Amino acid sequence: MNLVWRVSVFVLCIGAFTSGALRPNVVKVGAIFTFSTINGKVARIAMKAAEEDVNSDPTNLGGSKLSIIMHDSNFSGFLSIIGALKYMETDTVAIIGPQNAVMAHVLSHIANELHVPLLSFTALDPTLSPLQYPYFVQTAPNDQFQMSAIADMISYFGWGEVIAVYSDDDQSRNGVIALGDKLADRRCKISYKAALPPDPTATRSEVKDQLVKLQMMEARVIILHTFSKTGLLVVDEARNLGMMDTGYVWIATTWLSTVLDSTLPLSSKTADSIQGVLTLRPHTPDSGRKRAFMSRWHKLSNGSIGLNPYGLYAYDTVWMLTRAMKLFFDQGGNMSFSNSARLSHLGGGALNLSALSIFDGGKRLLNNILQLNVTGVTGTIQFNPDRSPFRPSYDILNVIKNGYRTIGYWSNYSGLSVVTPEMLYSRPPNRSSSSQQLSSVVWPGGATKKPRGWVIPNNGRQLRIGIPNRVSYRDFVSRSGVNGTDKVQGYCIDIFLAAINLLPYEVPHKFIPFGDGHKNPSYNELVNMVTANVFDAAVGDITIVTNRTKIVDFTQPYIESGLVVVVPVRKLKSRVWAFLRPFTPFMLAVTAAFFLLVGTVVWILEHRINDDFRGPPKKQLITILWFSFSTMYFSPRENTVSSLVQQLSSPITGIDTLVTSNEPIGFQEGSFVENYLSDELNVPRSRLVALGSPEEYADALELGIVAAVVDERPYIELFLSDHCRFSVRGQEFTKSGWGFAFPRGSPIAVDISTAILALSENGNLQKIHDKWLLRKACASQATGLVSDQFHLQSFLGLFLICGISCFLALLLKFCLMMRQFTRHIPEETDPQTAGGTSTRSGRLQTFLSFADEKEGVWKSRSKRKRTDGSPNGYWNEEN
Repeated sequence: MNLVWRVSVFVLCIGAFTSGALRPNVVKVGAIFTFSTINGKVARIAMKAAEEDVNSDPTNLGGSKLSIIMHDSNFSGFLSIIGALKYMETDTVAIIGPQNAVMAHVLSHIANELHVPLLSFTALDPTLSPLQYPYFVQTAPNDQFQMSAIADMISYFGWGEVIAVYSDDDQSRNGVIALGDKLADRRCKISYKAALPPDPTATRSEVKDQLVKLQMMEARVIILHTFSKTGLLVVDEARNLGMMDTGYVWIATTWLSTVLDSTLPLSSKTADSIQGVLTLRPHTPDSGRKRAFMSRWHKLSNGSIGLNPYGLYAYDTVWMLTRAMKLFFDQGGNMSFSNSARLSHLGGGALNLSALSIFDGGKRLLNNILQLNVTGVTGTIQFNPDRSPFRPSYDILNVIKNGYRTIGYWSNYSGLSVVTPEMLYSRPPNRSSSSQQLSSVVWPGGATKKPRGWVIPNNGRQLRIGIPNRVSYRDFVSRSGVNGTDKVQGYCIDIFLAAINLLPYEVPHKFIPFGDGHKNPSYNELVNMVTANVFDAAVGDITIVTNRTKIVDFTQPYIESGLVVVVPVRKLKSRVWAFLRPFTPFMLAVTAAFFLLVGTVVWILEHRINDDFRGPPKKQLITILWFSFSTMYFSPRENTVSSLVQQLSSPITGIDTLVTSNEPIGFQEGSFVENYLSDELNVPRSRLVALGSPEEYADALELGIVAAVVDERPYIELFLSDHCRFSVRGQEFTKSGWGFAFPRGSPIAVDISTAILALSENGNLQKIHDKWLLRKACASQATGLVSDQFHLQSFLGLFLICGISCFLALLLKFCLMMRQFTRHIPEETDPQTAGGTSTRSGRLQTFLSFADEKEGVWKSRSKRKRTDGSPNGYWNEEN
């Protein structure tokens, strides 16, 4: 709406001053606005009521009277400018207005030049900066706060994209720009901007043309930022086109709440057109002053129009100027004016611009306005340092069948809430997601379930799904057929189709192969084509890596992945002496020397205190050697764990040894592995060899063209299941997954992710995996890893040495014992002591008793028996 609301405040020194006083008898206020608009009608009544209230008490202006002179600009910007200049020829000290931002930009330059403050409660363009326009004051919250409230609502309901419909004038256009900025802060965006001619010049056909375009688009959340005449025309035409039915979301700015509050009653056609729409209304707290003014309204308006918040702001604006003027007079301010040197040479002509003069006290009056801290019908009247009203807030209304209801509030203090903002001011500010609340909403079409906010547009176009035209590992993605009969299949394709079948809406699509079919395509290029809008999505074995997530949105991963190293494995034949292979001769010599050193040290420590380490030199040497040799077989108290490594044909044991070597490395053609090895691991590109099929992997490894192949685990698992002579070395050194790529902000990516999770939970994801990727693996590759342990045969030589040593030691011990037994234990001389006869069992029993006794015991007994001459004693020939 091309509304022009000009309010010029003229302070005319009319009549004589009282003795010694500098105050005029009458302070004249000029107002310029369009009488026929809703806000114009309401503001006209409210300002006249304020004039009467100010003049009812002479102390309000110190004896001066307030006179408001109003001018109807009738939607004409030209008439507004001419009227403002005409008024300002008479030494004007302030202006209330203008009504819209278009004229605010123009008249602010005049105010800056003449030091005349402008006060407006409807010109709410957020670009009217106090730095550029220091004499312009917005006495109601500007559209920046309104757009913050809408952005918080969009984020609260979880919508990612919206469409903005607006009148193409300064105020609406700049408001939409502010909305885009606020949405971007919340990772949302405006996907399309539909500009209409400035209000009230838009025609029904122009509106219809724009709405038909919107029907063909994906987003279904529409923000309508305009004025009442154009706004009502849009919702009426949208109803005719079926755009007020279930699935759509309409959010109107404050223009609709002014219609709801001031139009008595709404026509049935209008009421039907706006069912389910959300709108904002400037919040004015309940108070006695507000209730008193509202009770007067019916009488003031004669029932012609309802009161809306902008009527309250108009009433308070007059009082703001009144209080600032009184303070100006109390400060000794003099209503004096000076000629402008820059305008003096423009004299002559009908405009007589040389008559315009500078208000000498304009800066003081402006400061008085900005420093006010009083209470009006709109609540606390106070400005923040950025000149915004103190704690701006909004009511959030939901239009229903019998009118509207408040479903919550928004304030820049705590965001969305279901309690009034003034109740929250006593609490610490809380903008956490859990604190953001709104009541239930009745949406267009009578739906109570939150609309999804977007649809697949019914414009006859299918989604263009790019798929890699692979030449290897076709179990993941492949196509067959010719001449338009291509059949696309594979593990990735089946998962995508299963996911979209779970969506509650149709997703018309077609698969478009990407690649020449002779080599695997570059997956980075495939993802870039989604960003470039060549494809609407990319489906296939696409790894989710950092540089790709910066340009597209991926779904939930449907399979885990990670880079691994695969090398050829040739097992050496296990022989009896295989345990010696890991040790060099020098290592064996050092080990033997170390054992002797340990034995010698122990002997030195134990020699003087331990009887076991004393005796003839020969005996002590034997003790040292025996102690050293025994440490190889007797376990200490600490547990030990060790494993010998099976010898391979490649020294590569994992990614670390592969990177530090100078050997060539193979990778799958077209994958991200090349850039990862080069950029992240600093492997020279000269060492990297691109390989295509699994057969190329095998040939390159067998012929020594590459020392190892680095690829992702799903590919390697298939490769190893068909090639048993290769093995994974080391662990995975990256963790990632495969997903489907969509443009940034695409809402279908979220729904596909939810569907993938459902497939995982119901087991269908595993079934698809088993269908395409489950194969009978080689026995040695069942786990993808090679055993690094020797078998029993490899240790046979070691066990043989140990066994022989033990056997010889036992045999020697037995021979010595038999020698001692036969020499020192003669046969019994008295047959009666053994039952009258000498038997084999008796002699065996005697030998076991002999073996069980401590050596010192039988020696002392033998000596005693010999001395006693006992026939049953043990004879000992030693002294």
